[in-house]
Amino acid sequence: MKRIDWAEANAACEALSENEDSLTREIVTRLAEKWTLWTLAELAEANAPMRFSRILERVEGVSQKSLTRVLRQLERDGMVTRVVFAEVPPRVEYAITELALEMLELVHPLWRWAAANVGKFQAAQAGYDSRTTVGRMGKQIP
Repeated sequence: MKRIDWAEANAACEALSENEDSLTREIVTRLAEKWTLWTLAELAEANAPMRFSRILERVEGVSQKSLTRVLRQLERDGMVTRVVFAEVPPRVEYAITELALEMLELVHPLWRWAAANVGKFQAAQAGYDSRTTVGRMGKQIP
């Protein structure tokens, strides 16, 4: 397994201007938000433009307000395109961009790794919970 070259990674970060570093951190934070990756994955899987209502159906549990916020930010960041058709009522379609597809290709192995190790996570959480929930004398430990 290839390990991260931290000197190279740090040098790349140091080469960024303050504004570029700030934007990089913002983008990574947004990508890690609850609905962002799921929304992008649905658009990628569809492999065609989708209407808002269809995305809302496929991203189970997301509210209309949250999905609107996510799609607006993804459009602003260049991860989705939004096309409004001059019809009555207006029709709006969203599509994933090449930039977002490139990012998903990098994130997909992380998802596969997490899915492959879910049993290890469950065991670690159960072990932690059993050690921290009840102490030796039966007293609750915070």
